[in-house]
Amino acid sequence: MTRHPFEYAAIRVVPRIERGEAINAGVLLYCRGLDYLGARVHLDEARLHALDPRADADGIACVLRALEKVCGQDPEEARRAGPAGEEDRGRRFRRLTAPRSTMVQPGPVHTGLTTDPEAELARLFTELVLPLPS
Repeated sequence: MTRHPFEYAAIRVVPRIERGEAINAGVLLYCRGLDYLGARVHLDEARLHALDPRADADGIACVLRALEKVCGQDPEEARRAGPAGEEDRGRRFRRLTAPRSTMVQPGPVHTGLTTDPEAELARLFTELVLPLPS
């Protein structure tokens, strides 16, 4: 079974840029060899409001949903997400992981090997984003 290189980045929410505190709210994963780009997001509003009680959870959730659409496997849905959705998957990943100083920003890009990018995305999402079991 051939393993393919992939790249991924956590998506962070930084409600108050000046404080630099962040929560992970998603994962982007790109695998060139299998022409795959995917995203999974989850905004933990309790954690968000612990960092900033006045944070606009609805606005942030809207941005996170747009990230999912741009990364969607359905080309038509990606196109409806705007001009970035018309680019090839590699270019979209690079655009989405470019450093920025906004409330929703990418973490550093990491690499790995996989035979199943969808399963890898699910694993990373569980490990990096979802709350730890008690």
